[in-house]
Amino acid sequence: MSEFTIGLGCDRGVLLETLRAAVQAALATIGAQPRQVVAAASITLKKDEVALLALAQENGWPLHFYEAHELAAVEVPHPSETVRRYTGTPSVSEAAALLAAGPDTPMTALVVEKHKLKGADGRNATVSIARKTS
Repeated sequence: MSEFTIGLGCDRGVLLETLRAAVQAALATIGAQPRQVVAAASITLKKDEVALLALAQENGWPLHFYEAHELAAVEVPHPSETVRRYTGTPSVSEAAALLAAGPDTPMTALVVEKHKLKGADGRNATVSIARKTS
């Protein structure tokens, strides 16, 4: 059974329901289950984001946080100047998924690129999924 890592990005104060729905939808696109996820990751700016912490805890996923400069060093298919303006890196979810998958994980390991969902409250969640190669 394949193992995956999930990169998570979100608006501040995103609802747990929004983040959970985004992850479920992203996993469904590749026919994967939450039990196949071995780690989740985001940017250190989100280390106190309640929904991220709660989602990782309810699934038993280790949650890793990376500094903006670490994420910025990762080549991704969909860099965003808007994301860079707010976070200091052109990618949070894609880069975090790749870093969590292991050192030197290639961009081609991304099996879900930037799956976005806007919640009922108008806040956004972004999920990227990488196949763990090591």
